[in-house]
Amino acid sequence: MKDTGRFFTVGLVAAWYSSNIGVLLLNKYLLSSYGFKYPVFLTMCHMTACSLLSYIAIAWMKMVPMQTIRSRVQFFKISALSLIFCASVVSGNISLKYLPVSFNQAIGATTPFFTAVFAYLMTFKREAWLTYISLIPVVTGVIIASGGEPSFQLFGFIMCVGATAARALKSVLQGILLSSEGEKLNSMNLLLYMAPVAVIFLLPAALVMEENVVGITIALARDDIKIVWYLIFNSALSYFVNLTNFLVTKHTSALTLQVLGNAKGAVAVVVSILIFRNPVSVTGMLGYSLTVIGVVLYSEAKKRSK
Repeated sequence: MKDTGRFFTVGLVAAWYSSNIGVLLLNKYLLSSYGFKYPVFLTMCHMTACSLLSYIAIAWMKMVPMQTIRSRVQFFKISALSLIFCASVVSGNISLKYLPVSFNQAIGATTPFFTAVFAYLMTFKREAWLTYISLIPVVTGVIIASGGEPSFQLFGFIMCVGATAARALKSVLQGILLSSEGEKLNSMNLLLYMAPVAVIFLLPAALVMEENVVGITIALARDDIKIVWYLIFNSALSYFVNLTNFLVTKHTSALTLQVLGNAKGAVAVVVSILIFRNPVSVTGMLGYSLTVIGVVLYSEAKKRSK
């Protein structure tokens, strides 16, 4: 039984890694190599799939009990989180048009830095001094990686930093806004309510910012039907990232999840370099390695401070 449980957990982690890295690489392929230059519309496809598949998983398959929204105030809180979530995903997808996945992941590893900053600014929560010291290599590593990145592009860099900051802000706000016992939602139920709201935000944004995107996508599909299958598969995979993340969280400890998350970024970097063959400098790799070491130290410092 123990062996079965261990194999099940390993399978979940493998599925989490595969779906997460798969979405990242397919986003990069679609937005740069394939030439589908519509990150807002792509994000809307992701959120549409998350809406439908979340409902199927919770309402039909009963994977977790359905939690209901109890008040208008709670709905507005979820809507605010959804808006920030949209900003994070769209900015991240835009950055993939301009930056290699390896550099994108290096910047994304600075999430703990932004989380600590927002937690202090919004809740005045202070961490132990060791925790703050551990953030120095996190930021220093990205600065070094930026200086040594052959494919550095300023707009893409700004978008990626914005996506990382928005991801951290959502995490902090979620803890503040949905802190009472009556308002807490597990991640699958939160996605069930956030995703449709995200589609409502993203639809007009896509139509305004990416003119005639629907007509262009239909025209592309007539020339190459593969684009339809790419979008369907990519959108479904984006849901499985959230599903497998929830299941890994459920079947492992928070600390294990942190360690696995750090390793996942490193695996994504290696796989992306092998697939896209983007040039990588020694300075850039040293910078990214320093960031990963900083994140590991940060996790350790957080564990000791509890």
